[in-house]
Amino acid sequence: MQELPEHQRSDAVSSMVYEANARVRDPVYGCVGAISSLQQQVDVLQTQLAIAQAEVVHMRMRQYPSSSNGPNNSPDNNDSPSAKLMSSQTKSFYIDQANLGESLWSC
Repeated sequence: MQELPEHQRSDAVSSMVYEANARVRDPVYGCVGAISSLQQQVDVLQTQLAIAQAEVVHMRMRQYPSSSNGPNNSPDNNDSPSAKLMSSQTKSFYIDQANLGESLWSC
């Protein structure tokens, strides 16, 4: 700590407290486990966002149907991008609801 500039010491202490609390909660993975869990959540949310964006495009395309009235233009068709992506989406993430209120920053 003595080697750090004074203006960075507070951040270093906060980081050490966070890491220590993460290690108490997860002795094996510590901060890496928390980061990994958050990254998985980001991945799932990005997939959900892509699904929503694809559905918006699909809905806009349905507003302006082509001249053919084939089965792809029916409102009951489940070939929408979101239906395809949702059926292939197998990712899920776990949120430890018992510890949601606890902060890793608390001493």
